[in-house]
Amino acid sequence: MKAAIFDLDGLLVDTEIVSLKIYQELLSEYGYSFTKEEYAKHYSGKTEKENIKRFIDTYNLSVSYQECLDEVLNIERKLISQGVELKVGVKSLLMYLKENNYKVALATSSTKDRAISILKGHDILSYFDEFVFSEDVTLSKPNPEVFLKACEKTNVSTNEAIVLEDSENGIMAAYNAHIPVICIPDMKRPAKEYLEKTIAVCKTLNDVIDYLKTK
Repeated sequence: MKAAIFDLDGLLVDTEIVSLKIYQELLSEYGYSFTKEEYAKHYSGKTEKENIKRFIDTYNLSVSYQECLDEVLNIERKLISQGVELKVGVKSLLMYLKENNYKVALATSSTKDRAISILKGHDILSYFDEFVFSEDVTLSKPNPEVFLKACEKTNVSTNEAIVLEDSENGIMAAYNAHIPVICIPDMKRPAKEYLEKTIAVCKTLNDVIDYLKTK
């Protein structure tokens, strides 16, 4: 293996809890409550666009898509400015990869500005050699485009890379790209049929180091 490709949200940073809080605040403005269970079942691992469209339809919100998106982004900026926690083992794994001469890429459905801001805020931007952001692809996960572009940018073949993911869509995107994938579940544990498509399931990113040492 020559390269490790990371997802961002729910894998490197604990933004799943931020997303939950965003949607709770959004819906409370319209008089609705929103539970962690609802988020995990219907919204976790989906794109912002998919979730906003679902909110408008499910809760019959009397706003346009753009108005709802603007509200979500305003709430998100406020919450992210208050800080987003790194997931367990992030810095240890990144250090291990660099010390062992792996190329490291970020492949995320997040925008460039948002992702760079989060990585800089935790002083981990310098660990990454290449980046693929939402602006760089036309199709979102589970389409494999984001991971194939990451391989192209790091100049490795798909069988020389490994993907680290937390979501069902992310697992499928890696699987569809024919890249081995390790799952580190977040708030929503992927269903069995998705986990069967991985080469390993690890509790934390620290466990990924142990896995790589055996290979």
